[in-house]
Amino acid sequence: MKYFLETVETIERNVGFEQYDVIHLAWLLLFLVTTVVNCIIYHRLGSVGRSRWEKTVAVLLIADELFKEICLIIGGRYTVQYLPFHLCSINIFLIAANAWKKNTVINNFLYTVCIPGTMAALLFPSWTELPLGNFMHIHSFTVHILLALYPIVLAVNGVLKPRAKDIPRCLLLLLAMAGFAYIFNLLFDTNFMFLMSASKGNPLYLFKKMWGSHLLGFPVIIAGVLVVMYVPLVLYRKCRRKLTS
Repeated sequence: MKYFLETVETIERNVGFEQYDVIHLAWLLLFLVTTVVNCIIYHRLGSVGRSRWEKTVAVLLIADELFKEICLIIGGRYTVQYLPFHLCSINIFLIAANAWKKNTVINNFLYTVCIPGTMAALLFPSWTELPLGNFMHIHSFTVHILLALYPIVLAVNGVLKPRAKDIPRCLLLLLAMAGFAYIFNLLFDTNFMFLMSASKGNPLYLFKKMWGSHLLGFPVIIAGVLVVMYVPLVLYRKCRRKLTS
C-alpha cells in the first residue's frame, strides 16, 4: 500500500497501468457483469424494491465521493481541483436527485450525457499513472461504474424514457454547467470538464493534434453522441410501433 494516498500529481513514474492491459480489462469485465446482473435484479423487483435500489446506488455514489475527499484530506493532497465540478461528479448529485424524485430533464440528461460520458471515462481512463493499490485508482473506476450502472439499468428496464424533443433542454443544462466550470477554471486555474486542456488518452486530445484546439472536439463529440444515443432509439421505436399496429 505504498502508493495508496498518492495522486497523479505526486505519484512516481511507471507504477500505474496501461489502457486495455489486464488491470483495465478486469475493471471493464467487472462493469459488464455488474451491469447485466443488476439489470436482471432490477427487472424482478417491485416498485418499492426498485425505489430502494435507486436510492442505494445514489448513496453508494455519494459515499464513493466522500471516500475520495477523506483520503485526499488524510494524505494532505486536497486542492481545489478535486472539488466535484467535473461532469461525472456533477452526475452524482443528479442521480441522487433523480433517485428521490424523477425529473424529465434529468432523466434525459442521464441518458444523453451521463451514459456516454462515463463510458468514455471507463474506456479511456485518464488516471493510468495510478496503480491498483491507490485510492484514486479505485475511486475512479468504482464511481464511473456506478454512474453508468444507474441510467443503463433504468433505461434497459423502461423506467428512464429518453425523448428526442428534450435534447435542447439537456444541452442547455450542459451549457450552463460548462459556463460555470469555465468561469471557475479561469478564477482558480483548474480544468473542470476538460475545458482548458486535454491530456493524452483523452479523446479530445485528438482534436488538439488535428485542429490545434481540443475545444473544437466538443461540438463534434456532442453531435456524434446524439446520433449514437438517439438514432437507434428512434428507429427501434418506429419498428416496434409498426409491429404492434
